[in-house]
Amino acid sequence: MDSIIGIEIYPMISLLIFFIFFTTLILWAFYTKKEFFSGVENLPLDEDGTYSETGNKIDLP
Repeated sequence: MDSIIGIEIYPMISLLIFFIFFTTLILWAFYTKKEFFSGVENLPLDEDGTYSETGNKIDLP
């Protein structure tokens, strides 16, 4: 690896991307309303998947 010029920057860039992504993910999960999670937790078991973010079923026309 000594023959590749400037290779030492790639591990730092990868660590920075990893840190930013997971920090953003944790902050999103922390600040997202609980109603959103309660609404989407039943989506895999729902027949048509038409729940709103408040957890209430959406009436389709």
